[in-house]
Amino acid sequence: MSSFIAAVTLTVPDYDQAIDFYVGVLGFDLLEDTKLSETKRWVKVAPKGAQTALLIAQADGPAQIAAVGNQNGGRVSFFSSNR
Repeated sequence: MSSFIAAVTLTVPDYDQAIDFYVGVLGFDLLEDTKLSETKRWVKVAPKGAQTALLIAQADGPAQIAAVGNQNGGRVSFFSSNR
């Protein structure tokens, strides 16, 4: 049995803007968009054919909002390959 990372969380300012970017601009598949409450959704996107998805989390509160775009301390978080 093989193991893999199923999802990686990415905190964003807005769910719909993130979906527009990842699906509309980058061509990812929208795997799931489930409303959990009035303010939270379970949103997963992934490149076509990928095993690992991005779990899109809308920032909640000042600390999370401040972290958007700097979640990796200024380092690059994601790399792609066309193999």
